[in-house]
Amino acid sequence: MFRHPLLLVIVLMLCGAPALAADKLINGIDANFPPFAFIDTTGAPSGFDVEAMNWIAKDMGVEVSHQPIEWDGIITSLLTKKIDIIASGMSITADRAKKVDFTIPYWVIKQVLVTKKGSPLTVNEILTGKKILGVQQGTSEAKWLKEQAAAKGYTFELRYYNSSPLAVEDVLNGRIDAAAMDDAPAHDAASKKEVQIIGTFGMEEEEFGYAVRKGDKELLARVNASLQKLMASPDWEALKAKYELNK
Repeated sequence: MFRHPLLLVIVLMLCGAPALAADKLINGIDANFPPFAFIDTTGAPSGFDVEAMNWIAKDMGVEVSHQPIEWDGIITSLLTKKIDIIASGMSITADRAKKVDFTIPYWVIKQVLVTKKGSPLTVNEILTGKKILGVQQGTSEAKWLKEQAAAKGYTFELRYYNSSPLAVEDVLNGRIDAAAMDDAPAHDAASKKEVQIIGTFGMEEEEFGYAVRKGDKELLARVNASLQKLMASPDWEALKAKYELNK
């Protein structure tokens, strides 16, 4: 047993102290995933999850900063301790749950197809025709579409993007026929640009959760407790209204 406090501190440092040994957390975000996370016009991180994590961190008594990271590598950044948590519209999937631990779900989403406004294309025509379909790499919808194309012999071409908004831009300029994405960012795009949502494409609904490294039990428990408090407070409804998530 260690009886000297200095020795105990040194051992904890060598073994890797848990995230909450510090008074600051680094949250990894997809910086181009409105309305959940994005960089605003002033250059600051913003969005539903950013503000929710700010509330949670304050309730926990710690500071939080938000680090933009390419989505395809965000779990690797968590596992290599470049960040402490992912609060940025991440779907809870079985594959991801093998690598990270998730909080309680806080949002339910479905995946939809987006086309240029006025396009006569249907979901079936895109899936079964020789169309070009854009999708953000590293997402659950990208994985599902690739697997379904192989299993069912679909002839659409998948084109990968670093973000859903970039795929939307290529829908607008005619480089691709449609883009697949979560419904919340799709509604955000349709409210600002000349695109439309034409429907779901067969994926089951998914739940969003915040992710921490496996074994960070203290962090997970405290984030869960504060997240539950936030979801039960009027601030939760205010956040949903601010980011138009009541659609």
